[in-house]
Parts: sequence; C-alpha cells; structure tokens
Amino acid sequence: MLLRLFLLCLLALRLPAAENYDVVVYGGTAAGVIAAVQAKKMGKSVVIVGPDKHLGGLSSGGLGFTDSGDKSVIGGLSRNFYHRVWQYYQKPETWVHQKREAFGNKGQGTVAMDQADRTMWIFEPSVAEKVFEDYVKEFSIPVLRDQWLDRANGVRLADGRIAEITMLSGRSFAGKMFIDATYEGDLMAAAGVSYHVGREANATYGEKHNGSQVGVLHHRHHFGVLKTPIDPYVIPGDPKSGIIARVSPEKPAPKGEADHRVQAYCFRMCLTDVPENRVPFTAPEGYDPKQYEVLARAYAAGWKETFGKFDLIPNGKTDTNNHGGFSFDNIGYNYDYPEASYARRKEIIKEHETYQKGLLYFICTDPRVPADVREKMNTWGLPKDEFKDNGNWSHQIYVREARRMVGAFVMTENELTKVRPTPDSVGMGSYMIDSHNTQRYVTPEGYVQNEGDIGVSPRGPYQIAYGALVPKKGQAANLLVPVACSASHIAYGSIRMEPVFMILGQSAATAASLAIDGHLAVQDVPYAELKARLVADGQVLSKHVDLSKYPAEEDDHAAVKRPPGITVDDADAKLTGDWIESQAGKGFFGEGYRHDGKGAKGPMSATFSTKLPKAGKYEVFLSIIPNANRATNAKVVVHHAHGIAEIRVNLALPSPNGLRSLGTFEFEDTAGVVISNEGADGYVVIDAVNWQAR
Repeated sequence: MLLRLFLLCLLALRLPAAENYDVVVYGGTAAGVIAAVQAKKMGKSVVIVGPDKHLGGLSSGGLGFTDSGDKSVIGGLSRNFYHRVWQYYQKPETWVHQKREAFGNKGQGTVAMDQADRTMWIFEPSVAEKVFEDYVKEFSIPVLRDQWLDRANGVRLADGRIAEITMLSGRSFAGKMFIDATYEGDLMAAAGVSYHVGREANATYGEKHNGSQVGVLHHRHHFGVLKTPIDPYVIPGDPKSGIIARVSPEKPAPKGEADHRVQAYCFRMCLTDVPENRVPFTAPEGYDPKQYEVLARAYAAGWKETFGKFDLIPNGKTDTNNHGGFSFDNIGYNYDYPEASYARRKEIIKEHETYQKGLLYFICTDPRVPADVREKMNTWGLPKDEFKDNGNWSHQIYVREARRMVGAFVMTENELTKVRPTPDSVGMGSYMIDSHNTQRYVTPEGYVQNEGDIGVSPRGPYQIAYGALVPKKGQAANLLVPVACSASHIAYGSIRMEPVFMILGQSAATAASLAIDGHLAVQDVPYAELKARLVADGQVLSKHVDLSKYPAEEDDHAAVKRPPGITVDDADAKLTGDWIESQAGKGFFGEGYRHDGKGAKGPMSATFSTKLPKAGKYEVFLSIIPNANRATNAKVVVHHAHGIAEIRVNLALPSPNGLRSLGTFEFEDTAGVVISNEGADGYVVIDAVNWQAR
C-alpha cells in the first residue's frame, strides 16, 4: 500500500498540474477568438489553446473577399470584426501599395453617417490578423500556440463532462466549459461525441441536394461549358493507354446516394501584381506538368476563364479562389483529411500547396497555355508583405468541410430553405448553399466530368438552431461546437462561412457562460435567457423573409427555353470589366449568367447587339434572375432608331417567364442594349436580351 502511494506521488510530481480556466477554447480560428472575447466580456476566465501559430484561421489566411450574403443579419462581435477592419483602412499608413482613393468604397456597402456602424468586408490577410491580435491584447486573453491535442489519450471525461484536455507537449487544461473551434472538430471527436464525415443520402434527412450529384451542373465548375468534351485518356480515344492525372477511375455513387467524399480544399491565395511587392512564381519541388493535362486540354477546347476569381482586395492584392472545371481546388485529394493523423494531414496540406504552386507555374510557362494567359499570369506573384514566416504562402488551407457533429439538432437544407421552421435561433446565415466538387471522373460516354458542385438559394436569410452547437443529451455536457457544428453536408455548404462561424462562436461562449452561472449542462441552458443575452449583445436572431420574392426551385436544369424572336446571350455580349460567371440562380439562358460582384470590381457594362430581320417595331425584353440581393435600380439603355431610352430596372423582382419588358421601340436593322452597374444598389446580373417584332 505504501509503495503504491509512493508511486502515485512520484507520478504526480512528474506531471504538470492542469491549468484551470472557466472556458477553454481549443482552436485559434476566427470563431475561437470571438468566443474567447465573448467569454471574457461575460466575466469568465478563458484561454485559447491550439495548433495555430496565427490567429484567425481562414479569415487571416487569405479569404479576404468575404462570403457574406445578406450583411444585415451579421451582428454582434462578428460585425464588430468587420468594423475594426474598416477602422484599419482609415489609417493612411495601411495604404502602402495603393492610394485609398483608387480603391474607393469597395466592400463597404452604403456609406453610413454614423462611423460606429461602418464595416469593410474586403481586406488583406495581414490586416485581419492584426484585428484578431488586437482582440486578445485588449481583453488580456492568453493564447497558447502550436499546442496539439493528444487525440488518442488527451481528453479526460468525468461524469459525462470533459474534465481536462492534454496536449502532445504535456500541457493540460481544465475547464468548466470547453469550446471546439477547430475546422476539423478534433476535440469533439476525441470526447466521443457523435459526428459524420462525407455526404449523407438524400433519404437520411429528407433532402434534395445531398449525396452524389451525378447529372447536376449548378455552377460553371465543370466541363459542360465547353463545346468539345475533355478526353480522359493518355492517348486520346484509347482507354487502354490509361487515365490522365487528376481524373479518378472510380465510378460515382448513384444520384442522391451517400458516399465518403468531402468537398474539395484549396488555399485562398493572396496574389499581387505590384512589381515592387511581387515574388514571381517558381516551380515547386516535385513539379510535374503532367498533373495539369486536363487544363491543357481545356485550353485547347477554348476555355478562357483563368482569372475569373482573382477578386481584388486593397493594396493591389487578390483573394484568388477556384474557378472553372480545372482550377485551384485539388479535387479528390482530401478524403482522408478529416480523420487523418497530424502527420498525414501535413502531407495532404503539402500536396495541396505543391499542386497549386505547380498550377501557377504551369500557367506561366507551359507552351500549351495560350500566350495571352501566360503573359498575364506572369504579371502576378506572391506578396512580399504577406505570410512572411511561411514563404509568402498562406498558413491556412481552406478546410471547407471535415467532421460535422451529429448534435442535439441537425441543420438540413429544409431549415435553410424554410420548408421547416428552425427552433431556438442563435444566429443567422444567408449565403447560398454552396458545395464545391468532390470528384472528377470518366463518364460512361468517355469524357471528363466534375461532380459535387452545388449552388442553391436558401431563399433569403435563415436561422441556425442552438441545438446545432451542442452534442446530443448524454454526450459531453460541457462542450460547444460552433465550427464543426451539427449540419448535413448540404446545409453546411452555406453555414460554413467565416462571418457565420464568428456569430456561432459568440453564441457558443454566451451559452457556456450561462451554463457556468447556472451549474447546467449546455443542453439545458434556458433558451429564453440565452436569447435575451444574445439580443442584448447585438446578435441578429430573426428577419422576416418574403418567400414570394423567391421563385420556386426547378428540379435539376436551371436553363430555360428560348422565347420567340431574337435572343442575345451574355456569352455573346461585349463586356467591359471583370464580370463573374455563375449558375447559382434559376431560369437562365444558355450555360449561365454573369454578375458584377455587387460593384466590388469597379465599373462594368455589357452591350447586347444584334442585326434585326427588318426595320420596324420590336418589344425589348430583359432576362431576369431574381434574388433579394439584386440591384433595384440597374441602369439599362436601349439604343433605337430615334435615340436612346434610359430605364432603371428592379432586378430583385421576378417576371413572368423570366422576361421583363423594357418597352416597344422603333428600330432600323440593328439594335443594342447596354446594361451597366453605374449607381447600382445591389448585384447587377446580365443574362440575355430578347427582341420580338410587334
């Protein structure tokens, strides 16, 4: 007995005592920082501990062109973050490589009279990181970086609660409440909480857009936009020669069925074309041009959208995202990431980095790339003043989806689209239901096809349930999960936006603090009390949505039949400015439509012109793809035989058969319509113009 006590005492001397806090936040993502700030504001001791060396996750890792949706439902500390970003850009010293006047008010929305309400939604990674670092300094929040949870043995449970967590370094942290703010949900999984990886079948939650999406083409991130299909074989037309790189030989599951796949990852690259701040692209170690054979064949087939998502942010930089059938998404190379060991995840991240750096170098140098594309890509490079400790490359891969908790309530597309009500709202989302591709395969016809891309409207802002932040009753009574939260694959495609993660981080910390005060399990926090505090702290929990403004969703094909007369599609219009192609809306002509990014890329116009069969009177129609975020005053100019007619068109309202009459005019044998975003108060969308003889 004495020997046993002696050994226990010796063991206690060797193990450092756990550090005690009211709230332990695991993960230094944007949600983690905001959760810690809220806990501190509510009088709780809090620590941020996790593997991150930099605070902010993807918000400081390259995603500076915020996926925000309806900004009116972004409140509380999430909105305060974007206000603080705006404050940074009021400082002259922030504008190093560009004059503030040259950038203008992009990403700032309506210029409010009260500066306390001003926000900026477009920003550089380094500015975002400064804001997060300011938060932890201002609120005296300790941050322990490069601390990795011992996922095998590092979570000690007692009486259905997490008692303490231990890092691989040996440091332990005890808390009354724990918040898992990681993209991967590592603490949640190690605590034995239920979760899911991959796509559920539509039948699981009674959804329409989950599971395999064979045959569904919602965006332009496939190859259906090309007139010539992409041959998948090393020797074109010869299956025996093998399949080219980055194309899977596996057959996809039937439409709507479950599988293990998760949507593709990438780095949201920060690039610059400012010569004095530019680091030219070079070939990464292991560069292999054969990895980009699909892209070479796409160029040969006429693809011209390389720079479609070079979204401009201040100081001559970009937030560059995936765009098109073969782009910066590394499709199919992340399936094991959610459950992988730290070492394996590091390999996957490195593979993604090599893929993207190699792709940039390929576009710059390979003779199969059109000369004008090569020339333009060579004007870009990595910014010297970003990610200085990581070779100017982002420190955060875009984990679009990993583990997802199966919690007290599971958010599905039915809650997002208002088919069913959402109980106990703790915040709102509004971005479209957006899944990137999950695989690239060979169709039965023998050509390359991407699968998994989805872009579906949630029909306005939607509520997110408190039950989506907490485990099922009986599991981890003191854990909240605002990032790897409880949602189906397809619902998570909208919830996964950084502003929403910050909203949920604040709500999770509020609930954790109330649970501490009431000596409660997180599942038992009274919603009325939680709601009252959230509203008092500026969270937006509800907003009336007029569903009549949103057309009923068609099944799979979004395109419509051509009306009588002459129709000119956006693909044939003369464009000025960098219009963004999309297929997210319904009822468009041809292969898709374009929008102006709500003015984020500056002035744009589109000229639709045609030769008419004969002179005479024609009624002119504009194709409308309605959504509440559209401009209500889009400028449309009709050029007719007697001059011009300027018309302001409300693009948010639906029209019969998707066509809005602009009036009847006299024409000679030619006709033209010019649409611009001059003075627009929302997104300007261009799709088609139609002339019908009268």
